[in-house]
Amino acid sequence: MPIYQSLAKSIAEKISSGEWPTGTVLPSETALAAEWRVSVGTMRRALSELTSEGLLARRRKTGTVVTGRPPRQNLRFYFQYFRLHGRDGTLQNSLTKVLHAVGRPATPAEATKLAIEVGGAVIEIHRLRIVKGRRVMHETLVIAAGLVPGIDLAPEAIPERLYSALWEVWGQKIAAIREEISAEVATPEDCRLLDLAPPAAVLVISEIAYDEQARPLLLNCHRANTAQDVYINEIQ
Repeated sequence: MPIYQSLAKSIAEKISSGEWPTGTVLPSETALAAEWRVSVGTMRRALSELTSEGLLARRRKTGTVVTGRPPRQNLRFYFQYFRLHGRDGTLQNSLTKVLHAVGRPATPAEATKLAIEVGGAVIEIHRLRIVKGRRVMHETLVIAAGLVPGIDLAPEAIPERLYSALWEVWGQKIAAIREEISAEVATPEDCRLLDLAPPAAVLVISEIAYDEQARPLLLNCHRANTAQDVYINEIQ
């Protein structure tokens, strides 16, 4: 990625990790550029990127300040960050555990959504998301096997940031994502994976990702316990 984007990512990680909490006034652009060993222009562009996303704000007589707001929903942040936020709106870091990754035939419904033949080969990846020891979400991703040739299905080999890896490793660039959000009664699997006591409810986020030609690339279904977390989508 361009240097300024890599820089913006590093700064955003300082914010999401809590190293730079809400209200932090950043050092000057010159000081930050010296710290990261980049030009002032590159640093200014990185900060402008984060300001446009809402993570930073420019304030007269104060400087650049961490806002504490969740990032606006563009694809870069969608790929980089966990889908849920704390109830105070803060970013959260999650650990990803791959439960299984297998190749199998596509179901009729999957084939229709992915525009492939019924029974065509797909890869299914089932993952669990953990935040501060809490099991908060599990997700099932389905992608046509032909789009990820040579993928290693060993759980430890699956990239944690899989959406980014699709572009970086296989050249599959996600340009748009369509989501459907609903609430459902937790299934026995939900209860087991998310430590829920029935009867319980889960938030369900079903998505289809498309490339730049509007061709479907993958399906993903997230099932989340939102007792301590919320889904935030800010549009401006």
